[in-house]
Amino acid sequence: MLRKSFTLWGGDAVFDYGGRTGYEPISDTDRKEFHEQGFMLLRNVLTEDHRAALEAAVDRVYAEEKAAGNTTKDGTLHLLGFLERDELFGELLTHPIAFPYMWGLAGWNIYTHHNHLDVTPPALEPEKPYWGWHQDGYRQNSDPETMDPNLPRPMFSLKVAYVLSDLSEKGRGATKVIPGSHLWNSLPRPADLTVHNPDPEGTVEITANPGDAFIFDRRQWHSRSTNLSNITRKMLFVGYTYRWIRPLDELHPDKDGQWYKNRTPVQRQLLGEGTHTANYWGINWNGYVDDEIPLRKELKERGLLDRSIPWLR
Repeated sequence: MLRKSFTLWGGDAVFDYGGRTGYEPISDTDRKEFHEQGFMLLRNVLTEDHRAALEAAVDRVYAEEKAAGNTTKDGTLHLLGFLERDELFGELLTHPIAFPYMWGLAGWNIYTHHNHLDVTPPALEPEKPYWGWHQDGYRQNSDPETMDPNLPRPMFSLKVAYVLSDLSEKGRGATKVIPGSHLWNSLPRPADLTVHNPDPEGTVEITANPGDAFIFDRRQWHSRSTNLSNITRKMLFVGYTYRWIRPLDELHPDKDGQWYKNRTPVQRQLLGEGTHTANYWGINWNGYVDDEIPLRKELKERGLLDRSIPWLR
């Protein structure tokens, strides 16, 4: 079924994306930029009414978590596995503008293994010195590594980050990245971490407007930053990886509940659904590709599989 708008269950809201379906292929230029830089800033991904609705949902979840004592003393919240907390969050899995970058850069055998909701109020006091630079993936940065330091590790996963608050100026707690660093297996670490150290050469703080989004390779060296402003930073991160990789966050959707029933077959795949163990590897038990995997089936019906791109074969 071609979805020509973003419609919430019960018809409570419709967000107009001009006929975008989430299955418009990305350009070769965008793919080249991502492979060279390791990240991309996407402008005006969310319509204003959609952004405002997402922010209201985040505010509700934040209030619930704060009441339960799950925020830090300064009110910061880093909530893993947030998708089930609102209908709007579930729809983000196949956002009509961001989703083409996920399958266009990682292929059809993917799902969300890691997603988090972040609320970062203004800092109450200057932070103690810290070194926050890292790559995502934990043991994915060690287990598959070769002895050749010049051979980059595999990407394995990527994220899309939706910006809900105004991060158009520096100092508002935005993510910092080093463009091109996804091809580095290591980053020099200062010897003395008890003092403030300058950011590595080439650091860029991702300044973005409300409704923008950015995508990044998990290998991209990145760091949080301190919110020195009077604006509360609000972000939603949705990570995608291959279905043969185990989940990082725990999701426990009620498969008999309305939230799960509202999900499309592709969204259910992205939530980890599969028919059998070999299916997660993209095949049937006969060893041939399973053309019934929902995202592969959707792309094939639309003529979007491409044998010249390995992950879209």
